[in-house]
Amino acid sequence: MTRRIIDLSVPLMSGIASDPPGLEPKIKYSDHEEGAQFFEKFFGIPTEKQLEGKGGAVEYVEMTTHAGTHMDAPWHYHPTMNGGEPAMRIDQVPLEWCMGRGVRLDFRQKPDNHVITPDEVEAELQRIGHELQPGDIVLVNTRAGSRYGEDDYVSAGCGMGRDATLWLTRRGIRVVGTDAWSWDAPIASQIERIRQTGDYSLFWEGHKAGAETIYCHIEKLGNLDTLPDHGFQVACFPVNIKDASAGWCRPVAIIED
Repeated sequence: MTRRIIDLSVPLMSGIASDPPGLEPKIKYSDHEEGAQFFEKFFGIPTEKQLEGKGGAVEYVEMTTHAGTHMDAPWHYHPTMNGGEPAMRIDQVPLEWCMGRGVRLDFRQKPDNHVITPDEVEAELQRIGHELQPGDIVLVNTRAGSRYGEDDYVSAGCGMGRDATLWLTRRGIRVVGTDAWSWDAPIASQIERIRQTGDYSLFWEGHKAGAETIYCHIEKLGNLDTLPDHGFQVACFPVNIKDASAGWCRPVAIIED
């Protein structure tokens, strides 16, 4: 038996439309020559005494905890969760939730801005022949996954609605994920539905379901299209940031062949 590990993260990059304007990460790369100068200035090691005159390369990053592939904690959605309990921060997420059986729901053919319903989740599970169990990690494959790094990424793909989110959590699902920018449908489409209906509860409805239940979601996943529908494990441990609403993570799928 052989083991394959598939990277489910996207590369953290500056200079691409990975987030709405003003939220994109900024990365400054410092090379080995600059590193040698740093060592000389702060540690007194002359540049010419360093191996080939080279110091250490380093990067300076300015970003939110929601840049790149990351896990959102319930605190991100609302100050309370599960009907009134204090919302969990990322450093409080049980690590046991972050490893489990993976299942991929393939919604790549759904149009951009579509809001997934419980019936569509059930139909997809029936199609792939998977029965959910508590602790499964559900990954939602949308068209957005093919657009990461492109100017239309943030507006691409479908999203999970309130009812679909609650349907999953009622079955013991605590961690879910999507390859789109957001667990919800693209923001512009939410605003348009509110304009048409006057119903402001449609804004961020998938996220705000966390006020009624308890769950974490991962956003900006990658390579979901390379996964089988089920029969693999997912490991997705977030970085431990004190009292934060999210933590960067590098999730992987583990497949035993």
